[in-house]
Amino acid sequence: MKKIEKSQYKTVLLFHNIAKNLKPRPVLLVSDWADTYRQLSPEASAEPGRWNTSRAEFQREIMNAVNDPDIQDVVIMSSAQVGKTEIVLNICGYYMDYDPTSILVLQPTIEMGETFSKDRLAPMIRDTPVLTGKIKEPRAKGSDNTILHKKFPGGHITIAGANSPASLASRPIRVVLCDEVDRYPDSAGTEGDPVKLAEKRTTTYWNRKKIKVSTPTIAGISKIEKEFNSGTKEEWCVKCPCCGKFQPYQWNRIQFKTVSMECLYCKEDIGERDWKESEHKWIASNEDVKGKRSFHLNELCSPWKSWKEIINDFREANEDYKKTGSIEALKVFRNTSLGEVWEERGDGADEQDLLKRREQYEADIPDGALVLTAGVDVQDDRLEIEICGWAREYESWGIFKKEIRSNPALESTWDKLEEEIETEYYFNNGHGLLIAATCIDTGGHHTNMVYKFVKRMHKMGKNVFGIKGYSNVTGIPLIYKKTKVDIKNSHGTVVDHTDIYILGVDSGKEDIISRLNIKEPGSGYCHFPKNMDRGYNQMYMKGLTSEEKVTKRDKKNRLKIMWVKKPGIRNEPLDLRNYAYAAVELIRPNWNVLEEKIENGINYMKKDAAKRKKRKHGVVNKGVQI
Repeated sequence: MKKIEKSQYKTVLLFHNIAKNLKPRPVLLVSDWADTYRQLSPEASAEPGRWNTSRAEFQREIMNAVNDPDIQDVVIMSSAQVGKTEIVLNICGYYMDYDPTSILVLQPTIEMGETFSKDRLAPMIRDTPVLTGKIKEPRAKGSDNTILHKKFPGGHITIAGANSPASLASRPIRVVLCDEVDRYPDSAGTEGDPVKLAEKRTTTYWNRKKIKVSTPTIAGISKIEKEFNSGTKEEWCVKCPCCGKFQPYQWNRIQFKTVSMECLYCKEDIGERDWKESEHKWIASNEDVKGKRSFHLNELCSPWKSWKEIINDFREANEDYKKTGSIEALKVFRNTSLGEVWEERGDGADEQDLLKRREQYEADIPDGALVLTAGVDVQDDRLEIEICGWAREYESWGIFKKEIRSNPALESTWDKLEEEIETEYYFNNGHGLLIAATCIDTGGHHTNMVYKFVKRMHKMGKNVFGIKGYSNVTGIPLIYKKTKVDIKNSHGTVVDHTDIYILGVDSGKEDIISRLNIKEPGSGYCHFPKNMDRGYNQMYMKGLTSEEKVTKRDKKNRLKIMWVKKPGIRNEPLDLRNYAYAAVELIRPNWNVLEEKIENGINYMKKDAAKRKKRKHGVVNKGVQI
């Protein structure tokens, strides 16, 4: 009897275990999975421990949109500080554990992919128990996993770089997550748009999912802006505590003094806490779109960034603009704090305004200038020169615009240029200054002559730099890199070498045009003389304002930000100002030291022959501190 009972017990237990294993898992959405299983890693989160979607409620519907069978595309155009990378990780974790399949995470470069895998994905796998046992460490015995490719029961995850066509080929993929798409190259090698290449991998899956995430960049060029506009265009909207109407968080309604936001409808000023504790929901402005949900977020709704901090960030960016004339910090603020594209303006500086504001100089150098630099442009029949004075925070003075009417193929032309570079200019009190640094364009038909002159000046200990400009190349700084070039004799044989600098001339032009639009003397302001002998006439001003920045298509039909010259106007004055600007950047003046020497009447550029021979060529890195 006992044996029969024991046998029956084992049978019941067997069927119980079978039934338990056959029991379907509870239906979980991505946010449910994250709330149930996800653990935030201490090295990747300021709030380590169990994930809680309600901490940033706006993330819930974004994540759950992935579960909607009618939605194939999910787009997130957002600022920083809203957890978009954590959303990507939660989607990865969900498909690795709950709905195993093939996953591709596309990063801008292979290197960024490796960083994502090591710094974000690996800690999540390690600290989330339901994932830990499913993926072996790359170094574990019997593991064929790598940093960029990991297998788990029922699927695998591959991390690829948008700059690598090889990493975008190979097997079909059901789920593609494209992270920071605005940082992708226009083409993966010669293969074409990396996003389209990645999406092609999903074609065979009826239940494919394509998720694209990024902070935006430039209007008309931003990839994520285009994706957002082709979707439902949803904004995270908050209910006004006073009038009860829903509205998005908008920067232009933020009141700096009271750190509040004005209601779009009742115009009541309401504090940050009251807004954030009110009811929220997503509202679409393009709700008729099917199959593609797109979401926009900015830092104003973030639980991790206060409005006071955001206001301070803006003030710092605006102060940087006032000091330097560069709009880069304001661009970064708009892109990464507001999650909005930057609108490039096609209009440059106005020549008539610049002509009207010219000043009468009482001496060669007006008081305030601390260092002189020169830019030289080489034409077929002449050299054009501009000498500029500079002070701290890039306030500048046009000193002289000159020409050497002589063939650059002749040695005598370069002797004349040396005389110009050695010319001493004077303040009203009689104290003098020499030119501290000169940049000469090496392009054109006299490149070898420029190289020879630069080498000759270097041997004499003078800060004369050959430069070559790269234009219409996105993202490179004014001082890009140094490179070695060959000097040849009349037979074409290499006889010597010298160094030149590659300039991102577009970056310089942007700074110059921004500064030309500053209206009040001080940081970044550009002074010009109206003295007739200085060369700052209407023709100069036309040339200085001869280019404008526009968005247009290149030869491959890709949208690009380009500097375009106005028809019928010579642009040498803008080039000269850019080269003089590069010269001051190359020597990196110590303004405090120079100010003290100027006050004491010391021409810090005067050197005797012995000192010149001893001068090291490291002056570019050390800065002028003489």
